[in-house]
Parts: sequence; C-alpha cells; structure tokens
Amino acid sequence: MVRIRRAGHVVAAVAAAALLGGAVVGCGAGGDAKSADADATAVVRTSPIADRLAKLPAKVDGAKVVVGQPDAPHTAQVLVDPRCGYCAKFEGAGGEALLELAGEGKVKVEYLLASFLDQGGASGSVKAVNALRASVDAGKFAEYNAAVFASQPKGRFTDEYLLRIADQVPGLRGEAFDKAVAQETHKEWVAEAEKGFEATGAQGTPLVLVDGNPVGAKDGSMFDAGAFTATLKAAGVGAAG
Repeated sequence: MVRIRRAGHVVAAVAAAALLGGAVVGCGAGGDAKSADADATAVVRTSPIADRLAKLPAKVDGAKVVVGQPDAPHTAQVLVDPRCGYCAKFEGAGGEALLELAGEGKVKVEYLLASFLDQGGASGSVKAVNALRASVDAGKFAEYNAAVFASQPKGRFTDEYLLRIADQVPGLRGEAFDKAVAQETHKEWVAEAEKGFEATGAQGTPLVLVDGNPVGAKDGSMFDAGAFTATLKAAGVGAAG
C-alpha cells in the first residue's frame, strides 16, 4: 500500500478503485519532492498519435478539463498527477486508448489534475498543472497533456522545461501561454483542481472511472493500450450497438 504524507499526517493511500476491492499500484507520497530540477539533458517526447490529439476539443468546466464531444454517450473521469510515474505509464497506454475513443465521439473525458505530490515538497506538479490549464486556452490541451506525461523528468518540472515541451506542440508557444507559465496565472485554478480531486475521495493516482465506476486499476489493464480498450468495451465504451 502506498502512503501519502499530508500536513504532517500519514494517510493510507490507494486508488479509489482499490478501496472497492483489490490492491493496485499507484502514486502516493512525494518521493520526487526533494529531487533536483529537470536539467537540459531531459528528453522531451510527444505522443505517437499527436496529430489525432490535436483535433480533440477541450474546455474548462469548473475544476475539470473536459476533452471530447459534450454529447458523447459515456463519461470517463481521469485522475492524474503530472509527477506520478504510474500516471505517465497510464497516459502513454490506456490514456491514449481512451482519447482515441473520445476522438470517435464514443466518450468524453473529464480530467481532474491533481498536484498532491507537491504537498511533501516542491515536485513541480503545481507548475505542470498550471501550464496544462494554460494549454486549454490555446486549444492544445490533449496534445500538450500527452507530451507533458511522456516527457516526465526525473527531477522537478520547471518553467523552462514546460516551455521546452510546449515547443514540440505546434501553435502552443506564444505571449499568452508563456506569460501564464512564467507567472503561474492559473495557480488558483490549480488549487481548485486539487480540491476537486480530493473531493472524489481518491487517495492515489492514476484512477479512471467510466460513468462513475472504476475501471482498469484492479487488473492493471490501464497500463496496456490493447487491454484497456477491451476493458472500456466491457464497460460499454466503443461496444457495437
């Protein structure tokens, strides 16, 4: 079981799916909190389906970022922290499978972007979530989100590194985005998003709920694109008829 330290208290932490039965792997404590900043040698990567992600609409809805068509027949809620290694593994596999289905209009995806890993020190989660929020205004959220997780550094996220990642997303860099990153324009929203994450009762990440039901955590399918596609189909997303 993973544990989170918050305000000096140790909180038993597992994904909410595990609370419903069965252990899962996930992120809790800020193990990266004392690591150095991302350096110039950190590798920036983009998603292999970046061209398709670039076409996905995204908007802010309260504490969430909603990706996909608003009239999609299913809703998937995705809870992730940018500094969580398991979240990066999910985003590069099950996350992309989920967004493929969003691109087909079969599901809309509500992101709750957590930053709890900063609570044990400065991991850069707040900076990353702030930059992700700014990417919504530029119409580049899905593509940038995938690149941020694919480029997750061994050290902390810094403004400079987040802008390096943005360089790989065509049309994202500009005065408004760069200013939002440098000045943490959306820091209040980041705090709202963290509260939204905490309000779900989840105590770890990653977590995916389809129409309110956790999927892919107990069996680990969320870390494999093909397996998670089958899991989503079993939950009714993308199923024929």
